[in-house]
Amino acid sequence: MSTRQRRNKPWARAVIPAICAALVGYFAYHTWNGRIGIHSMNEAREEAVRLEFALARITAERMALEARVRQLRDGTIERDMLDEQARATLNLVNENEIVVVLPARQAAD
Repeated sequence: MSTRQRRNKPWARAVIPAICAALVGYFAYHTWNGRIGIHSMNEAREEAVRLEFALARITAERMALEARVRQLRDGTIERDMLDEQARATLNLVNENEIVVVLPARQAAD
């Protein structure tokens, strides 16, 4: 029986640790930057907070509009609301009223 002896190459010992380090680096990178990684989750939380504020703002606007619509329903029409809507829709002005035309920028405020 013959045995074959060979010398171990110096770089041969570093192959398996290098492969393991590459795998750890790959998974660490995707843990941070992946589709469901830490960075993406933080961005999703920030987006959720921003959307919740937008929802609160839109809900408040809707409630204000619903209150105005409630005032226009049959049987509960208030004179002031009716007058305001008629003037805005028909561009009517009373004879003894003065019209002040504002620039479009200030009219929206």
